[in-house]
Amino acid sequence: MSWESWAEILFFFALLAISTPLLGSYMAKVYSNEKAPGDRFFLPIERACYRVCRIDSRSEQRWRSYIMSMLAYTLVGGLLTYGVLRLQAHLPGNPNGLPDVPAGTSFNTAISFMTNTNWQNYTGEATMSELSQMLGLVWHQFISAAVGMALAAGFIRCLVRKRATTIGNFWVDTIRSSTRILIPISFVFAIILMSQGVIQNFSANTVLTTVAAQATHSSSASLVQHLPGGPVASMATIEALGDNGGGYFGANFSNPLENPNGLTNILALWLMAMIPFAFGWTYGKMIRSMRQAAVVLTAMTALFLIGILIVVPLENRGNPKLSVAGVTQTVSATNPGGNLEGKDLRLGATGNALNASVITATSTGGASSGLESYTPIGGAVPLFNMMLGEVEPGGTGTGLYGMLIFVIIAVFIAALMVGRTPMFLGKRILARDMTLVAIYILVLPATVLVLASISILYPLASSSISTTGPHGLTEVVYAYTSAAHNNGSAFGGFSGNTVWGNTTLAFAMWIGRFFEIIPALALAGSLARKRTYALTSGTVRTDKPLFTIMLIGVVIILVGLTYFPPLALGPLAEHFSGHFGF
Repeated sequence: MSWESWAEILFFFALLAISTPLLGSYMAKVYSNEKAPGDRFFLPIERACYRVCRIDSRSEQRWRSYIMSMLAYTLVGGLLTYGVLRLQAHLPGNPNGLPDVPAGTSFNTAISFMTNTNWQNYTGEATMSELSQMLGLVWHQFISAAVGMALAAGFIRCLVRKRATTIGNFWVDTIRSSTRILIPISFVFAIILMSQGVIQNFSANTVLTTVAAQATHSSSASLVQHLPGGPVASMATIEALGDNGGGYFGANFSNPLENPNGLTNILALWLMAMIPFAFGWTYGKMIRSMRQAAVVLTAMTALFLIGILIVVPLENRGNPKLSVAGVTQTVSATNPGGNLEGKDLRLGATGNALNASVITATSTGGASSGLESYTPIGGAVPLFNMMLGEVEPGGTGTGLYGMLIFVIIAVFIAALMVGRTPMFLGKRILARDMTLVAIYILVLPATVLVLASISILYPLASSSISTTGPHGLTEVVYAYTSAAHNNGSAFGGFSGNTVWGNTTLAFAMWIGRFFEIIPALALAGSLARKRTYALTSGTVRTDKPLFTIMLIGVVIILVGLTYFPPLALGPLAEHFSGHFGF
């Protein structure tokens, strides 16, 4: 790797080091209902929202009411999106005259965006009108992210409260997440992206004649290019900030109209990881223990860094099979070096590999390269990032409470090893709590492995797989892992825009979102009702470096044991077979 590659990685982590304490402290004040910067501007807006929606901002909800509010809100939004897509041709904001979106694609897309997955079985600029992008999709990108942040805030409150029956107000938490965090940051970064060349307009496609057409004086349709327009910068910012990943264009972050240069690439990656890491700091501030926060943040950062330090050097090293064929993969004045197949050449091997690691360590999924073209181990890292449950650092809010559930598992195991009652933050972890934890941990692997197995064996589904052998298995497992973990990135090679693909992928997205949230909030409600006990010399301390190491080990071992068979039969088998190996 060149020094420029290391400098790019260090610059990215420096941005995170700056934003994490600043944004994390601010979010703690917002969710704790303390005085926060911007109150004089934001409070009147929030009060107006409460009046219009008839929300009593001083009332709180039990966890069941909190969940029901979230489900109702999300369902209504999904129905709205489905209606907009199905009636697209009859609605304004369609300068290119695009037809209605087919029923299967509309159904899959509505589920995808309402669950924060943003899996796209379509090419955005050729399928969606500008109104559909803004009203049907971008609106969901704000709302789904705000919902995840609200759930994390409620989960943290439950860790602090004693003998409490309420966890907060879903509507207040969601509105504050949008008005105070998501919208202001998106507004600022949209302007920055526009200054770098990201387009933002309401124009129809511009028809251009190519150089070949001018040279041959031909009017052939194949020599005409359609340059798309649209409100791209406003979508790209919340696509990254809200860990959504659904882009305006089919090529997503590899399209120069959305990601023009290396600076916008780093800024987009920063936006993806900004809120998930900040939530770790918010957690420490709200429970008034930064040592506990240090454990969570250290575990997140370590797992995050391990993935980056595997995939980036591997892709910079290149594919030895190409070296044998005489292809130069070393860095030079005219060659960025590394394995460049399927990658955006403007970003090089480092920029693309960093993107692949970040979009899967968070729940973003906005790829700038074709992950199928990575080396086998390089492609396995994004897959394993998602299999970890996207807790390093994970999605907006979902990553934090996912990691806290792993903390509870680590506490439970450690306490049993020393013959003590498991306790976390002074609260006893009992059998009912561990039942909810088990449901949370097992529901995603069961969904992924069952649907992937059926897709391989069922002839109608297996016909959508473009490759045989280990690589084909990876394509299928990646697709369902991405859907169930609400990531939305695609490995490639598996056609999802079929009746089987649209239906089963939507089912996986639905399970991955709501059958994770429900046990997580049920666990939070259980913790809120508990009394706290004083720590003794025999209590497992969860704020020590030794526990941090154990937490990292529990995450890796638990996920590794669960997913080892598909990993062994997929990317590992491909690597050791020597087909692409080195």
